[in-house]
Amino acid sequence: MLIRPRRNRTSAVIRDLVAETTLSAKDFIYPVFLKEVAGKEAIATMPGIYRHSLESCLHEVDRAVELGVHAFDFFPALPDSAKDATGTEALRRENFYLRCLSAIRQRFPEVYIMTDVALDPYSSDGHDGVVRNGKIVNDETVEILAQMAVLQAEAGASAVGPSDMMDGRVAAIRKALDKAGYTDTGIVSYTAKYASAFYGPFRDALDSAPKFGDKKTYQMNPANSREALREAALDEAEGADMLMVKPALSYLDIIAKVRAHTTLPIAAYNVSGEYSMIKAAAAAGICDHDRTMLEVLLSIKRAGADVILTYFALEAAQALKAI
Repeated sequence: MLIRPRRNRTSAVIRDLVAETTLSAKDFIYPVFLKEVAGKEAIATMPGIYRHSLESCLHEVDRAVELGVHAFDFFPALPDSAKDATGTEALRRENFYLRCLSAIRQRFPEVYIMTDVALDPYSSDGHDGVVRNGKIVNDETVEILAQMAVLQAEAGASAVGPSDMMDGRVAAIRKALDKAGYTDTGIVSYTAKYASAFYGPFRDALDSAPKFGDKKTYQMNPANSREALREAALDEAEGADMLMVKPALSYLDIIAKVRAHTTLPIAAYNVSGEYSMIKAAAAAGICDHDRTMLEVLLSIKRAGADVILTYFALEAAQALKAI
């Protein structure tokens, strides 16, 4: 035989030389949950992940930086007493989330801070937008989201992450940020966020499950892929700096399709259900934890993601150091 592909697999050295995809701690954004608690609270459905107080969060960021992870996405967990129908707490300048962002920025001036722009953590209805007569209204929600984004930029956000899937919110946020003087604050748009069954542990972490119905009138239908390209084109035209696909593992085809249609960076969110499934399988002896974790993350990168949001960020960074 003249052609023997196995020649390029004969040793670790040659395999590394011809590797088409590489994985690094620099690829990761680490999602972190914030809550006004003492210390940290374990999340039962997400082994190894916690709701952090400010001091605990600062320690966690420091630990991450030591491992080479320098990008974070922070999510607020609020008590029911702080929630109402229009998410008023989100616009209170001295709320816990904004105070945490300011403290993190002050302690770690060089890290990349991504924020969450959506109403579900603040809403008594548990939806990502304002509810009127049983419907999630778009334009009124977008006005609130734009105000949220400005406050988060003021608190130190490197980029805001509209995760709500309302129409037109990227343009409105870009306009509001620019008007307020935050022209350097980026927008990482949740471009193709699907109405997925894999979000359960995340909603446990934030106690943000919808109190009625579901999110299918604004999150995307898992049956659709062309629709993701339409959303990507709109977000890019409206001024997004990065496009996100969420979830990642069951939507590798979507990552690849969006990658083929844009020159913007692509982020993919390796969501809570994907994380917890691997944890459960490894605990049951079904798979090797680190090998499975790294294979999944590599597959997301191989599909076309430049950036991966993952709860595995610190464990993966540690494992990569050992390779």
